[in-house]
Amino acid sequence: MTTNYSNELFAQAPIVGIVRNLPPDVITQLLPVYQEAGLTTIEITMNTPGAVDCIREARQHYPTGLNIGAGTVCTLDDLEQALDAGAQFIVTPILDELVIRTCVERGVPIFPGAFTPTEIYRAWALGASMVKVFPTTSLGPAYIKDLKGPLPHVKLLPTGGVSLNTLQQFFDAGATGVGVGSHLFDASLINNRNWSGLKLHFQEFLKRLPNQYQTA
Repeated sequence: MTTNYSNELFAQAPIVGIVRNLPPDVITQLLPVYQEAGLTTIEITMNTPGAVDCIREARQHYPTGLNIGAGTVCTLDDLEQALDAGAQFIVTPILDELVIRTCVERGVPIFPGAFTPTEIYRAWALGASMVKVFPTTSLGPAYIKDLKGPLPHVKLLPTGGVSLNTLQQFFDAGATGVGVGSHLFDASLINNRNWSGLKLHFQEFLKRLPNQYQTA
């Protein structure tokens, strides 16, 4: 089983869906809906019960067509478990230099969490593929625009506060991609197992992407 992350897949729909604390059977049912909707990159957080098994099973069922990663990776132990399960990329909520360096050495894309300009630049200098600006709930797209002024070359992945209403604003501000959790994985639709409704909801996010990501 290859662990190669596809930049091409991500570029088709630069949204990282964040799956947290959903039961394994729900994740299994959700993944084909996610792919059919046209989304391409999804992370399962390591603090989700059964996360390692979920990642391993997802990678077995979707060897191609989806980027499947591990989120909330805070330690080297988390990292080793995630990579053993086949995670194709790593997301952290914090700036841990050892985790970043290990991923870079192994050629694994990593999106480390950082907030201040100093943290963001440090993460990028260490070799981050993108820097997860977290949390952006309070400061919003304006903060991304402020950061891109002095750091135009740094690829930013704002996470927190990204919704249907703010999605395009984050891209207009200079984001390379966005991380979306509860706004994307609508609890009511999932609790009701309304998979057709969830697919339409996913597609609404795709429709709000800037024009260069729209497909005929």
